[in-house]
Amino acid sequence: MTAPVIIAAALFITFLAYRVLYGTDTPKIKGIPEIPGLPLFGSLFELGVDHAKVAQKWAKKYGPVFQVRMGNRRIVFANSFESVRHLWVTNQSALISRPTLHTFHKVVSSSQGFTIGTSPWDESCKQRRKAAATALNRPAVQSYMPLIDLESNVSIKELLHDSKGGEIDLDPRAYWQRYALNTSLTLNYGYRISGDKDDALLKEITDVERGVSNFRSTSNNWQDYVPLLRIFPSQSKEANKFRVRRDIYMDKLLGILKEKIAMGTDKPCITGNILKDPETKLNDAEIKSICLTMVSAGLDTVPGNLIMGIAYLASEQGQRIQARAYEEIQEVYPENNAWEKCLHEEKIPYITALVKEILRFWTVIPICLPRVSIKPIEWNGAVIPEGTTFYMNAYAADYDESHFKDPHNFVPERYLDMPDGAGTPHYGYGAGSRMCAGSHLANRELYTAFVRLISAFEFTPPKDPRDAPILDCLDANAIPTSLTLEPKYFKVGFKPRNRLLLEKWIAESEERTKDLL
Repeated sequence: MTAPVIIAAALFITFLAYRVLYGTDTPKIKGIPEIPGLPLFGSLFELGVDHAKVAQKWAKKYGPVFQVRMGNRRIVFANSFESVRHLWVTNQSALISRPTLHTFHKVVSSSQGFTIGTSPWDESCKQRRKAAATALNRPAVQSYMPLIDLESNVSIKELLHDSKGGEIDLDPRAYWQRYALNTSLTLNYGYRISGDKDDALLKEITDVERGVSNFRSTSNNWQDYVPLLRIFPSQSKEANKFRVRRDIYMDKLLGILKEKIAMGTDKPCITGNILKDPETKLNDAEIKSICLTMVSAGLDTVPGNLIMGIAYLASEQGQRIQARAYEEIQEVYPENNAWEKCLHEEKIPYITALVKEILRFWTVIPICLPRVSIKPIEWNGAVIPEGTTFYMNAYAADYDESHFKDPHNFVPERYLDMPDGAGTPHYGYGAGSRMCAGSHLANRELYTAFVRLISAFEFTPPKDPRDAPILDCLDANAIPTSLTLEPKYFKVGFKPRNRLLLEKWIAESEERTKDLL
């Protein structure tokens, strides 16, 4: 072999080695600071299990927007409130698509397809999102209030019963996971699964969707970033187990609805309306995508925010806020009719502010689902090319000291002086063109639940200090690498403010919603 051939072979091998060890799907972006990384793995080791907090720390050194290698993927992180606003809102038409990730898109979603929120942008995604947005706009959400009446009433009635009138501290998690999940299921399929928070199917859906959330996470699946790791089957095998379990209940839920339609016993619902519309332009795969979206959305944001809001209000530092919230309810509704009125109107500014602060303080999706640009985007003179993947560090943005005064303190009052239309108040629902389509529904679920909970109970710290909640946004998460917050175990005291009045409200709700059971 001649010397030139040997040199050429060596150069080729060196090039291949460099591509494997340092190559990325997108070339290095000129003008954007880069985080140093290791060969092959980039910064995966340094990011660890707490991407949001590590990226927040990097932003103090490198600036609010930087690029980082995660395996063979190059990611642009945005970590400040204003940088997210510029990239996600000002450039929302350019930042409208999603990347496909190996674990979630090619393994977990291989049979049922993608949710609307995880789909790359194309005409199909546009049609599915349009259908969902129509079903979840403000007028539509108001028509769903009887369902929220029913489900919130069921949970509060059980809290009253199970606490033995406030004598026993309770773990509130299962009550409010069912509240959000059953609301979404009824909206989508026209029927609720069960009134029992320990129902086997409800528990299976909750457990599986929590597992699926781990596979959607940007921090839990190294094989998404390092293709060589895909030769080890353990992660894919685990993902396949969850896919099979999810297929079973998704097929069952849709099958029950189709049987009801055939027998003429179905009730109005999102998927039923699509199935019965002769002019529908959605195929079976797209209908399944909407179903997946509604089921997963029922557990993504509302339960975590509701549960951690209860935890904070019950804490020693939350007593003042709880007391003021109750006073504000009484001032707006001195005739003790807030229980029913909150279904029709949102007239208690302090509760609205409380909900916004809960959504900010417990940013339940710390690193939002990634985006991919379909056009070049400019940032401080640098041009970020089309096809670049972006991660929103919503946690860092919602705790940005340059935008929020004293962000590490829970202060609902910060939103009282913010006028309507002042822009995005927080990034609890994401931002821009692909932000959560169900935010109106989620806001109404949260507002109604807190008006009723605070009217019904005085929340107290648990009798046993070992049952006290962890209140830090990230430390409260039982699964740090999950996409969404899974609150750790805790207990709260639920002391009825006026038991006779509460029982009257419960009875009135039961009478109003008896046809929904």
